[in-house]
Amino acid sequence: MRLDKWLWAARFYKTRALAVDFIDKGRVTVNGQPAKRSRELRVGDRIALRQGERAEIARELQVLGLSEQRGPAPQAQLLYAETPESIAAREAAARARPYLSDPALAIEQGRPTKRDRRELVDWQRWSASIDDIER
Repeated sequence: MRLDKWLWAARFYKTRALAVDFIDKGRVTVNGQPAKRSRELRVGDRIALRQGERAEIARELQVLGLSEQRGPAPQAQLLYAETPESIAAREAAARARPYLSDPALAIEQGRPTKRDRRELVDWQRWSASIDDIER
């Protein structure tokens, strides 16, 4: 069974295209090796994957079953077993999430206005760098 189909059927990614995208970016490994989307999975393989918009959720799984069809969530959960270390790490990350800094707080002034953007473009037009100077 193909890796991308299994990840979709086991409900780790909403679409097969998303599963393929994460595999191609190297965020999925099988038995400790980088995987390709067409890799054949077998029962007993160990998969490490990252989920989320910024790939912030890491999981380690063992394949318990194979399925070509995407079924309901309770049926999909029978296809894998998550390692205890992975479960503990996910729970620790979930507990720490409220205490992490919000990226929006790093922006002091918000988006540049049209006037600010024009000033930036004008400044960049007249600024010179050492690379621009011919010797």
